[in-house]
Amino acid sequence: MPAQAAGYRSVPTETSRIAITFDDGPHPRLTPRILDILDRYHVKATFFMIGVIAETYPQTAREVAERGHEIGNHTDSHRRMTGLGEERVASELQACSEAVERVCGKRPTLFRPPEGAVDSAVINVAERDGYRVILWSVDTRDWEIKDANAIVNRVLSSVKSGDIILMHDFIGKNSQTPEALEILLPRLLALGYEPVTVSELLGVGS
Repeated sequence: MPAQAAGYRSVPTETSRIAITFDDGPHPRLTPRILDILDRYHVKATFFMIGVIAETYPQTAREVAERGHEIGNHTDSHRRMTGLGEERVASELQACSEAVERVCGKRPTLFRPPEGAVDSAVINVAERDGYRVILWSVDTRDWEIKDANAIVNRVLSSVKSGDIILMHDFIGKNSQTPEALEILLPRLLALGYEPVTVSELLGVGS
């Protein structure tokens, strides 16, 4: 397994594995739609949940876990972590993990910082508290792009084995993420890619 350094963006691999990840949820409407699409193609993904959102929509959060997907820590409040110092970073991670554990029954071991922003305090706390910092190598920008085909093309134009793909299951109005996923998954499968959880991509236990 590669060294973490400042976070995993992709994983060197001779396999066709990739990881699809979703940030900022769970969302009571979008997340179940995404789960249904993943089930249809027998794909497992990794959901980086915000602690207060998981507790706001506990039934949806539990459904993610019950359907066999991996859950990661995306902080408790979605504050940008850089510049906060180790004590406040640790508090954000701890509060999120405790919320996820209360709701879903399992404590996360993966951490994705909001905006992918890290500094020495973030890395130090994550390493000290046993988290792997997970970033991404393919950014769908689905929070910004309002055309499903444009999101799909953005992925297909750059994806390669070992990539970690960033999507979101909690976006404001007019999210095209479920529509894009419905198009993207069969195309990735047809190209021979094997979507797995982040922990599976890293070759570690979830």
